[in-house]
Amino acid sequence: MSMKTFAPGLALALAVALPAFAEDHSAHQAMDHSMMQAAAPKGDQGASSQAFAAANAKMHAGMDIEFSGNADVDFARGMIAHHQGAIDMAKIELEFGRDPEMRKLAEEVIKAQEAEIEMMKAWVAKHGNQ
Repeated sequence: MSMKTFAPGLALALAVALPAFAEDHSAHQAMDHSMMQAAAPKGDQGASSQAFAAANAKMHAGMDIEFSGNADVDFARGMIAHHQGAIDMAKIELEFGRDPEMRKLAEEVIKAQEAEIEMMKAWVAKHGNQ
């Protein structure tokens, strides 16, 4: 490709792309988990959808921690609520789901996430005040 054809193409690409980079993202940067609370489920309003919406809202509320400035502690504390959310969703799958593969996965998620939660709780109890 010659510079005669490359340069105009590059100029056109920059003219289109640069305004997107200049866009104000302050609203997005200010967003916190309280803005992410689960709304009423769209579509199916059945019991499983309502249970998933409630589990999602509970998880996001639990992840809305006060940050300590210690990445290790904040990671563990946030992940405890995140993993509990996975357990809650897996239990909903076991209650309402019918697919054997998904039900097996849900059982595996519960087992793995419970073990990881216990490990993280013990770690936070030991290191959380550092």
